[in-house]
Amino acid sequence: MSTYSRIIAGCMSWGHWGKEFSTEEMIAQLHLTLEAGITTFDHADIYGDYTTEARFGKAFAQSGVERESIQLISKCGIQYVGNSRENRIKHYDYSKEYIVWSVEKSLSDLQTDYLDLLLLHRPSPLMQPDEISAAVHQLKDDGKILDFGVSNFTPSQTDLINSQTKIAANQIEFSLTQHSAMHNGSLDHMTVNGITPMCWSPLGSVFREQNEASQRIKDTLKELSEKYNASDDQLLLAWILRHPSGIHPVIGTTNKKRIENAVKSTEIQLELEDWFALLVASQGHKVP
Repeated sequence: MSTYSRIIAGCMSWGHWGKEFSTEEMIAQLHLTLEAGITTFDHADIYGDYTTEARFGKAFAQSGVERESIQLISKCGIQYVGNSRENRIKHYDYSKEYIVWSVEKSLSDLQTDYLDLLLLHRPSPLMQPDEISAAVHQLKDDGKILDFGVSNFTPSQTDLINSQTKIAANQIEFSLTQHSAMHNGSLDHMTVNGITPMCWSPLGSVFREQNEASQRIKDTLKELSEKYNASDDQLLLAWILRHPSGIHPVIGTTNKKRIENAVKSTEIQLELEDWFALLVASQGHKVP
C-alpha cells in the first residue's frame, strides 16, 4: 500500500481548467510542491477536458523527479461532455472494458507505468460490483494500479463495491462548512472499515461566500490565529486534521505561501474547546 502525504496536491487547476501552466511552469510547480513536503498528486482523467494529465505527464517526464518519490492518484468513470469526446450527455461508465481503458489512457498521459491509487470518480446507479472487481483485479495483477478506492461514495455505495473489491480510500467533500460526513456515518464507516479518508474543497465556503456563518467563522479564526500564531487557512486545515479518522486534505492552491501554510498546518494541534468553537461558529448553535 502506498503512503500518501498528509496534505495532497490537487492538480485540477494546473491545466486548461485553471492556470494553463506551460510545461516549464508545471515543472516548477511540481518542484515547489515537493520542496514544501507534499509528495501526493491528485488527478482525474476529466480534468481540463481530458487534457491535464497529459500536460502534467510531459512536465513530469522532463522534471527529473523520480517516480518512486511521488504518489499519483487518478479517477475515472465520468464520461464528460466537452471537446475531447463525442458524448451526448454526461454519464458514468464502470464497465470492465472502460475502466481498464481509462487507466491505460491515464498511464500513457501521465507517462508512468502505474498509479498509486485509482478512484471511481462518482457513484453510478448502474454500478455492477463484479464488473468493477474484474477490472480492478486485472489492473492490480498487471501492476498498473497499487491501490483502489472511490470518491464521493456513501457508506452503502462503498459497501456495494467493497463486497467484492477491497476499497483503500474514499475522497469526499469535507470542510468546516460542509461537515455532513461527520454526522451521516460516512467517516465512522471509513474508520471501521480501514478506509483512508481524503477530502476535496477543504477550506469550504469560508472565503467564497459572505454570509452570517462565514462571518462567525472569520471572527473565531481571528481570535485563534493569535493564540496559535497561524493563518486562517492553516486553522481550517488543522480543524480537519484533528478528526480521528485521519483525513488527508486535497488542496487546490498553486500559491507557494498557501502550499507552505498547508504543510505547516499538520503541526497544529487544536485544543478540544477550540475545535468545538469553530464547529459552533459554523453551525450557529451549540452542539446538542
